[in-house]
Amino acid sequence: MFKHVFASALCALAFLPLTSCATTKDYNDAISNAKYYQAQLHEAELRLAKTDEENGRLRKRLAENDVKGLSEANSGDLDSRLSDLQSRIDGLGRPLQDIERFDVEGGYLLMVQDKILFESGSADLNADSKKALEHITSEINSKAHGRIWVRGHTDSDPVSKPATKAAFPHGNLQLSAMRAIVVADALAATGNVKQRDLVVAGFGSYDPLHKNDTADNKRLNRRVEIFVSDASSSGADKAVPADAPAPKK
Repeated sequence: MFKHVFASALCALAFLPLTSCATTKDYNDAISNAKYYQAQLHEAELRLAKTDEENGRLRKRLAENDVKGLSEANSGDLDSRLSDLQSRIDGLGRPLQDIERFDVEGGYLLMVQDKILFESGSADLNADSKKALEHITSEINSKAHGRIWVRGHTDSDPVSKPATKAAFPHGNLQLSAMRAIVVADALAATGNVKQRDLVVAGFGSYDPLHKNDTADNKRLNRRVEIFVSDASSSGADKAVPADAPAPKK
């Protein structure tokens, strides 16, 4: 739009000297308008470039997290640490809370029910998610930590709604992976969880807590797991505190 208005202003500026009735004021107004719209056009182009740059940065972040998740998040060691979750949940003697913490070897797991983060068949955070993510971030930052695995899970019901199928043509596996990416990105966006510490993975319906034979069991299987490793973990799992000085080169 600015380009069209700017062009019109230039045309008016070019035409004025050829018009006998043109006044100095008309000429100066035309110059002023041309300069104004030129400045507006420049600002609009800068905003567009900034938006494109931000979109590219977010796409890169999601791609990096996705690749990292494929290579690291399915480690057998982590799976073995979480192998007894079923029996530990059954041994609680009470209904599972929306956010449940389980201490395991090398760290702890936050099990988050999908209903407080997402609407059915969606990977967009819902209105209740802000409070939940604040609680999760506070828990993570309560002490030094290492690498963080964010793992998405669904029940076995196939993706069927047309809008959901259009968004996730690869079904539950894609939906669970995108939910993990969205949660990891939201944690990083707070500025309190370092992106370099995050690993993501989607399991779809392939790692259920219970058989998908009742509504309650399916509800428990729809979850996001956040495993937070101890700061004492060795090698790449060890996180750098947020206020640590940059390493000397």
